[in-house]
Amino acid sequence: MDDIQAINHLKRGDINGLSILVERYQVRALRTAYLITQDVKSAEDVVQDAFLSIYRGIQHFDVRRPFAPWFMRTVVNGALKIAQRHQRLEPLADEDAGADEPTAFLISDELPEAIVEAAAQEDEVWDALSLLSPERRAVIVLRFYLDRSEIEIADALDIPVGTVKSRLHAAKRQLRNLLHNYEKEG
Repeated sequence: MDDIQAINHLKRGDINGLSILVERYQVRALRTAYLITQDVKSAEDVVQDAFLSIYRGIQHFDVRRPFAPWFMRTVVNGALKIAQRHQRLEPLADEDAGADEPTAFLISDELPEAIVEAAAQEDEVWDALSLLSPERRAVIVLRFYLDRSEIEIADALDIPVGTVKSRLHAAKRQLRNLLHNYEKEG
């Protein structure tokens, strides 16, 4: 069953339509929300809210438009709101910090040294990404994780294309500087 068929089922009150959409988009939505919020529980809340929003508002969805960008826009905007809210709060030190962070992808044919080095680089990128503002993190995630164009990002975030370009440029520059500093520190 494709997205349009699932949506039509859902519009007729058949909950199986929602089940199909959840199965198809849940992992991608969770990864996206997590990259922006940097928190597993917040990401889960964002995705749950996004699917509830679909369930409640599916009658207003125009089936002539693609579903995935519309849904992911809901996820990104929800994640941004939570990340901005968390940014205003002062985090407490946590002994278990990092327990919910993603682990490195293992590449089975590589030597152990290469795996360790790749994991260290992933940790550095992760640390650098977490230092970006939620707005900058969102444009990086949309551009490089979800492979969206600048126009699509502007539409998803409801901001001008010029603002997208500015945020992307600033975010890439900040990431480059942060990663350069990590490299200097050893």
